[in-house]
Order: sequence, then structure tokens, then C-alpha cells
Amino acid sequence: MGHRERADRVYAALLTRQGERWVQPRVERTRRVLELLDDPQRTYRVIHVTGTNGKTSTSRIIESLVRAHGLRTGLFTSPHLTRFTERIMIDGEPIDDAAVADAWDEISPIVDLVDAELAAADDAALTFFELLTVLAFVAFADAPIDVLVLEVGMGGSWDATNTADGDVAVFAPIDLDHADRLGETITEIATVKSGIIKPGAAAVSARQHPSAAAALREAAARQSATLAVEQEDFALEDARLAVGGQVVTIRGLHARYTDVYLPLYGGHQAENATLAVAAVESLLAPGDRGLDPDIVAEGLGTATSPGRVQVVGADPTVVVDAAHNPHGARALTAALAASFDFDEWGLVLGVLDDKDAAGILQALSSVEGPVFATVPDSDRARDADALADLVESSGRRVTVHRDLQDAADAAREWAAASPRRAVVITGSVVLAGEAIALAEDEGWRGGWRS
Repeated sequence: MGHRERADRVYAALLTRQGERWVQPRVERTRRVLELLDDPQRTYRVIHVTGTNGKTSTSRIIESLVRAHGLRTGLFTSPHLTRFTERIMIDGEPIDDAAVADAWDEISPIVDLVDAELAAADDAALTFFELLTVLAFVAFADAPIDVLVLEVGMGGSWDATNTADGDVAVFAPIDLDHADRLGETITEIATVKSGIIKPGAAAVSARQHPSAAAALREAAARQSATLAVEQEDFALEDARLAVGGQVVTIRGLHARYTDVYLPLYGGHQAENATLAVAAVESLLAPGDRGLDPDIVAEGLGTATSPGRVQVVGADPTVVVDAAHNPHGARALTAALAASFDFDEWGLVLGVLDDKDAAGILQALSSVEGPVFATVPDSDRARDADALADLVESSGRRVTVHRDLQDAADAAREWAAASPRRAVVITGSVVLAGEAIALAEDEGWRGGWRS
């Protein structure tokens, strides 16, 4: 059996488990498995990242900065865009198929043992995300890595990733999302997320709603941890549009980094980069000295964030963004206005049924142009006709398309009719992943072929 087939069998086994969105607040189950595996997550330093929006991009920028220092890195993020191995990155590359399969072989006997214990206690078996987290921790220990950049799956306190002790806790912007699991107010959500702050650790936070900021300050004080907050302790001083991204000036915790190129679009990515610099300073430049400016330039200059304001097509321009809630859609709207010069955008939109489609549409209301309603390739996708009804009720032009291929063809044909038009594909991480794969398969960068 080939390595890829072995790795695909691991993913198939994970998919038989309770799904990624099935979350029970029970971090002790994951902890039990890790204890029996001799706590692999304690063999490297950890930067732990949470928040409602921007945590994946921030995690990726942090990893790039750490790797630029010559350290061997691990990066754990979710969900994936095209293949599950993207979730477990080692030194900037998806984990090798053989390493996935070997780690699975290593943990399987322990998983069977803990599943039996759970069954005996009339408790649910280990879930998809719990097992994926354990698998990643073992694979990172086997690599081995020096520093893990660890993105929270959901929440913080009881998330499976909170079995790791973060040297640095990072808080991207906190907003209302997953209210059914995390709480109905920003204070409740921030309190759950603040659970990743460990005793004596360092914490860094983006600008937050006052109630979220208060919850983080309280948690940091309780843990005798330091807390650095954007605009008070560090800040984005300047961001200017540049070819393929922007040039930023960041005042870090201990130094100023001037006119650094960031190959990502949007003001939110400049903010994410600012947070990332503060996080890496907290780990690698304690005291009052900053990071080497040349290393910061290399780390930011090589950062990538697939599926986040990513240009995947030319003539017409096609942008893909994984915005799946109103906060993300607002950031996308701002990025399109600031970074591109088009009069109209063909909006290819597909959302999952448990997401705030009306809120996403409202956030995109200033993006001029027709909507091409479609469905992501997911059992949880919202029906395209139902989505189109919602679009029509807001007074926008809309057509219905059976799948992304059909919607993208129609949108690209519409955009190709004028040099002042472009296409944006958004509304779901699943749809973004499909679009990236389709663009590559069909060579969208080669332009429209009628």
C-alpha cells in the first residue's frame, strides 16, 4: 500500500467519528490519551492562537516569522481547503503522508484503550477533532519540531488543543460566533477563549470589544500572566498598497519595523501581521530587545494565507475568500475596496446552513454587482434557491447555479465582458477550497476562453 493510500485511510477513519462541529466540553478525554502517549505536546514550545476571525491567517504569519529564525516549526490549523494534510504543517509544508500514517499506527492502540474506557463509563467515543489533535501532537514530536503554532478548534478552555501549555496565548478579534456552544454574549465567548492563558505565560491581543478586553485582562491577572494589547503596547503604524500586497510599518513590543513588505491583501491582514509580530517577540525576544529587522522582513515577506483574499484568476480577475460570517465578510468588503480598482464584482456565494447568510449578505451589500448563488460541496450546505430568495429580498440581482463550476463559468463570462469587472467567490471555507482547486485545474490565470 502506498503512503498516500495509507494517509487517506487515516482520514477515512477520522471521518467515521463524531464530526468536527460536534463539540462536548471535555478536554480531559484528550488529556487522557496524551498522558498514555507520554505527553508529546510538551516536547516543543507552543504559541496558542484563538479568536473569532483572523486566527488562521495570524497563525500562518506567526509560523512564517518563527521559521525565518531558523527554527523547525509545526503549524496546526483548521479546517483544510483541499486536503486534510494541510492542517498539520511541518516547516511550512503539509505533513508527509508516511508521517501521518506512522503517527496513526502509534496512537491507535491507545485510542482503542481510551474508547473502551469511555464506553464503559457510558461516554461518547473520541471525536474527529480530538483524534486529529492527538495525531498532530504525536507527528510534531516525531518530526521533531522546535515551536508549534497551534490554532484553537473552537472556543478555548475545553478545546482539545488546550491540552498543550502555550508559552504565548494569542487573541485575534473576538466576535459573536458559535453562540450555541460558546455563549450568547461577547463576554461569555471571550471568557471561554481566555482559558488558553496559562500560569505565568505571555498573552497578546488584537483590539477587542471592551467587554472582551475586560475578560482577557481578568484571566491574565488570575494566571499571573502578562497581557499586551494592540494600540496600547504595540500597533500598526502604517500600511500602503503595493504590488501583490502592501508595505507595513509595525511598532512592536520592543522595536519598530519599518516599510516591511507583506504579500497579503487587506487592512485586516496588516492587523494580523502586527499581532503576529508581537506574539513572536513575546516568545523569541523577551526583555526589551526586538527581533532582527531582516528576519521580520523575511518572515512577513514569505507569509501566505490561502483562501484569504487570494487572487486565483486573471482576465478576469478572480478573488477567493473563505469569509463565512459577517465579521469576515466585512473584512473582505474593505479589502476589495482598498486593494482593487473595479466598478463591479460578480459575487459567487455559497454558505453552509448553520451560518448567518443574511448577516454575510448585509456585510457584502456595498460590493456592487450581481450575485451567483450556489452550493458548497457539503451535506450542511444551504440550498441555492433559498439563498437566492434571501438575495432577492435585499434587492440584488441573482441567478441560481447547481454547483460552483456552473456559477464560476457564468460569473467569469459576465466579468470578461468588461475590463472594469471582476469575480469574488466567498461564503464558505468549503467553497473557497473548491474554487482554489478548480482555478488550478482549469488554468484561470491564463484568462477567460470563450
